[in-house]
Amino acid sequence: MISRKIAQLVQARFKKYPAVVLVGPRQCGKTTFATSLGGLYFDLEQGTERLKLDASWDEVVAGDSLVVLDEAQSYPELFPRLRGTIDRDRNRNGRFLLLGSISPALMTQVSESLAGRLSVLELTPFLFSEIQHDNRLKKLWLYGGYPDGGILLDEQFPAWQQDYLNLLAQRDLPNWGMVVRPQITDRLFRMLAATHGQEWNASRIGSSLGLAYHTVNRYLDYLEGAFLIRLLPAYHTNIRKRLIKRAKVYWRDSGLLHSLLNLQNSDSLFGHPSVGASWEGFVISQILSELQSSGRSFNAYHFRTSDQKELDLLLEIDSQLWAFEIKLTSSPSLKDLERLNQVASLIGAQRRVLLCNSTDPICNSSQMICNLDTFLNSIQG
Repeated sequence: MISRKIAQLVQARFKKYPAVVLVGPRQCGKTTFATSLGGLYFDLEQGTERLKLDASWDEVVAGDSLVVLDEAQSYPELFPRLRGTIDRDRNRNGRFLLLGSISPALMTQVSESLAGRLSVLELTPFLFSEIQHDNRLKKLWLYGGYPDGGILLDEQFPAWQQDYLNLLAQRDLPNWGMVVRPQITDRLFRMLAATHGQEWNASRIGSSLGLAYHTVNRYLDYLEGAFLIRLLPAYHTNIRKRLIKRAKVYWRDSGLLHSLLNLQNSDSLFGHPSVGASWEGFVISQILSELQSSGRSFNAYHFRTSDQKELDLLLEIDSQLWAFEIKLTSSPSLKDLERLNQVASLIGAQRRVLLCNSTDPICNSSQMICNLDTFLNSIQG
């Protein structure tokens, strides 16, 4: 089994909280990770498992074993009972691990019933640092990080991704509150793939779907809550330029994106007009997920002015502002670095990273020209 980077963080939170909620998209490996920790496991999507838990509740919570409650959002009656059990012995930590496939913003029972009693963490599909086999960067970018999506078994891609999205459209998203015909959801998926890495324009998407912009925004909230889509907000600061204020929209997993774009191999990927946007989104996702899995505190943005001065990623981390230019090339030019420094100086960024595929990194106290592997190693800890 592949070791997950978040394991250390989960154990640290168990020492501080009675319960930990581990959220993340369906099929990203939550159940496999949770069962590796041992304890008592209950799949709350199954009626028989809910009945079993209900009948043995007093015995289960009185024991010393970790109690793993999978797909907790499907059993809302659990949360008041769990709150009462925790409150009767607030000094016992590390008792419960709840797993969920939607974010706490949609899993309202977490915020309403268990506020202050738990820590919420997110498990992503596989990270670059977790994969060790040959050609891991090439495969992870093409297939994405879902364990069953091709990264471990090539022939699963892209049929697995297509089935996964169909199931979300037909069952999961409606069950979570996004009541819309699956055909509309599928069209929305494809439009989001076509606009991956672009500024979010709900009116334009809504017009294409025959929907009001506020309806499309509501649907996007559900896709964010299901960990499919990331909105990267625009960075605002006081400079003498008009700033673009719209967020950028990205598919969080590159394999799902490539499936929707019908990119089935590296040749089709490199020949597609969206290859640069795909690489940019993949790199951003890996950086943010690595930081999150390490328990690092950060804020992430993009930056763009009306006269096209832009940065692909801005990070506020460790009281510093990091500016990123992301290039697919293995031989960046001096102009790329000059352009990065010019825009970074405009907003006072202390650290500048030209992230490319170069195998010969150049690093000093304020600048890095390096590949993804080198950069991720530099931010460990």
